[in-house]
Amino acid sequence: MSIISCNNVVKKFNQFTALDSVSIEVPKATVFGLLGPNGAGKTTLIRIINQITVPDSGTVFFNGKPIQQSDIAYIGYLPEERGLYKKMKVGEQALYLARLKGLSHADANRELKQWFIKFGIQAWWNKKVEELSKGMAQKVQFITTVLHKPSLLILDEPFSGFDPINVQIIRNEILNMKANGATIILSTHNMESVEELCDNIALINKSKLIISGGLEQIRRDHGRNEVELLYRSDSQVNVVSNSLYTLVSDEDHKGARRAVLEVTKGSKSSEVLGELITKVDIVSYKELIPRMNDIFIKLVS
Repeated sequence: MSIISCNNVVKKFNQFTALDSVSIEVPKATVFGLLGPNGAGKTTLIRIINQITVPDSGTVFFNGKPIQQSDIAYIGYLPEERGLYKKMKVGEQALYLARLKGLSHADANRELKQWFIKFGIQAWWNKKVEELSKGMAQKVQFITTVLHKPSLLILDEPFSGFDPINVQIIRNEILNMKANGATIILSTHNMESVEELCDNIALINKSKLIISGGLEQIRRDHGRNEVELLYRSDSQVNVVSNSLYTLVSDEDHKGARRAVLEVTKGSKSSEVLGELITKVDIVSYKELIPRMNDIFIKLVS
C-alpha cells in the first residue's frame, strides 16, 4: 500500500506551470527518491504534500484518504533552506520545535538528550545557533525533524553541508528509520546516495514526470545491454564484433584484458558466453548496470 498517492497534480504560478499532471505512488516503509534538475518541480510537489500550498487540480492521498491538515502531525519535513533562530541556544530551540510537534516538555527533553548523545553533540546544548557551523546546525535540524517519529519523512537535500563521515551517519539513520517502518521521500542531486538508499524513484523534468518505478528495474531498462568480459588471450583479435554483440572497448587490465560488449537486441547472454568460451580464456563475465548519474544526464539533457 502507498502512504502517498499523487494523481494528475497540476500547479501553476501565473503563466508558469510548475507541475503538469504529475502522478506518483510512494510505497510504505521504503526510501523514495524524488529526482530532477533545479526548477523541475520537485520542491513544489513536496510543498503540496506538506500542504504549504495546494494544487490547482489533481488529488493527493495519505494512507488511502484525501490528505488533511491533521496529517501533518505524521510528517517530518527537512527543507533545503534550513531555518534555525541564530540567537537562541541549541537545546532551548530544539525543545521549542519538539513542543510544536506535539511532544510534552518531559518527552521532548528525554528524546533530545538521547539523540544528542547518539550524535555526540551533548556539548552543543547551551551554545547559540550562531556559534555552529552549517553542518553542525544541520545535524540539530535533522534531529528536530525526526524527533516525533513521523511515519513519513521528507528530506530535501539532507546531505548538503556534511562531510563524508556525517553523510554516512545520516544515511545510516535513514535506513534505521525505514527498518522501523517509516517512509522517506529523499530529494537529492547526490546519485550515489540514491543508489545506496532508494528502493523506488521518480524523475521530474520541466514540470513533467519522466520515469517512476523500482530503482533496479529503471537501471536495467535504461541500460545499453552491456557486459564486461575479463579474459586472457595472446591476441586482441580474438574478441571482435559479430551478430551477437558489438565490441565497445578492449584494453589491458591487471595482467589480462577487459572488453566491454554491447549485446545485440534479441541475443541471449548464454549465447554470447557460449561464443566467447570458444575464443578466449574467460576470467569473469558480468552484466554492466548503468549508474543513476548516467541515466539522469541521459533523460534530462
